Amino acid sequence: MIHTEPVTLELNGVRLEPMTAAHAPDLARAAADGELWKIRVTSVPAPGEEAAYIDTALSMRDAGSRLPFVVRDLGSGTIIGSTSYHDIVPAVDRVEIGYTWYARSWQRTHVNTSCKLMLLRHAFDTLGCKVVGFRTDNFNHASREAIARLGAQCDGVIRHSALRRDGTVRDTVMFSITAGEWPEIRAHLEYRLGRFPARAG
Repeated sequence: MIHTEPVTLELNGVRLEPMTAAHAPDLARAAADGELWKIRVTSVPAPGEEAAYIDTALSMRDAGSRLPFVVRDLGSGTIIGSTSYHDIVPAVDRVEIGYTWYARSWQRTHVNTSCKLMLLRHAFDTLGCKVVGFRTDNFNHASREAIARLGAQCDGVIRHSALRRDGTVRDTVMFSITAGEWPEIRAHLEYRLGRFPARAG
């Protein structure tokens, strides 16, 4: 049975640090890069909502269902986004990776692949997960494509499953990677990072 606890992970000039209440101003600055709260299919905190966003994440952590991180670029020392383990089910050795967003200037760089590789390595190689899941809004095409590029398999669609920030109800697309698939996916992600080096902060 897996046991998750706060941990700091580092790779390729990117560090994942346990989220704390003190990160609110940093997350506000990251979200302002691209005004990410205006994107309909994400849950990025709007201005003034950062403290509540963090409080929710930490409450879920205390309940055992989520492990939230901030993403730091080590070159500049700047917080550039957030990601989490969530829907943690120790009885079946399962976690999901989500609540992921990055400042616009860091999208389509080495950052997402680096973060996913760190989280997947920790989940499979350290925690001993049997499966790692991902979920996204049916209309979040960029997220769906990014998850598919990792090598995750689509498990299906949960229809009419969750509220969006604008009050509409989304369909949720579910993906997963199993422990048996992990060695090949790890090699694939390491290869991708070798062709997509870190940039200076």
